[in-house]
Amino acid sequence: MSKQVYISADYDQLNGDKNVVEELNKWGMDNLHKVDFIDMSKVSSGSVANSDDCRICDLKAEFNRQINASSAAIFVVGDMTASRTAGNGCERISKEQWECTCTPYKQNTNGAKACTVSSVSKPSENDDYGNINKCSYLRHEFEQSQKKKKTIIIVYNSTRNESNWLPTYMKGYENDAKPFWKIDANGKKVGDYSYIKEVLGF
Repeated sequence: MSKQVYISADYDQLNGDKNVVEELNKWGMDNLHKVDFIDMSKVSSGSVANSDDCRICDLKAEFNRQINASSAAIFVVGDMTASRTAGNGCERISKEQWECTCTPYKQNTNGAKACTVSSVSKPSENDDYGNINKCSYLRHEFEQSQKKKKTIIIVYNSTRNESNWLPTYMKGYENDAKPFWKIDANGKKVGDYSYIKEVLGF
C-alpha cells in the first residue's frame, strides 16, 4: 500500500523549485517505495481549479483536504520561498463581504469579482486552518500541516544547509531542514533521499 505525501513548493517557471518536485515524483514511482506524492500543481490544475469561478479560498480549502488525506508533508524551500506572496490577496478576514473583491484563479485577464463568502467564523481547535486568510498559498499549506500535526519534512533546493532561506513561519525548524541535493562520486548533483526515507519509515 502506498503512502500519500503532500508536497509544497514554489512553482515559478524561472526561479522556482519544480526540479525537486520532479525528482521526488521519480523516486515515489519506483517499485520499492510506492509513495503517492500530491503536490500543489496537481491540486491547482484539478477539478476545483477547473471552475471558472475558483477563488483563492476554494484552492486553500482543497489544499486542506489533500493535506488531511496525507500522512506527511514535504516543504521544498528555495532562495525565493520566503518572498512569495501568491494567495495572500483575500481581505474578507478583516472586511465585510460588500467591501471585498478577488480575482478568480487563472482568470486574471477578466479582472476582480465580488466576494462570494457571506460569513466568516474563527476555526475551532479541531477544525482546519481557516481558508479565509491573508496567508500566501505556501504559508497556508504549512499552517494546515502544523495544525493537523502532520509529519513535516523540510528540504532545501540546495546541496548545503540554507537556514537563511527559511520563511519566518518556519522558525524553529532550522535543525530539522536538510539539503535535498548531494554531489555523488562522479561529481553529479543527485537527490539525497536518506533524510526523507528515514522520516517516512523506509
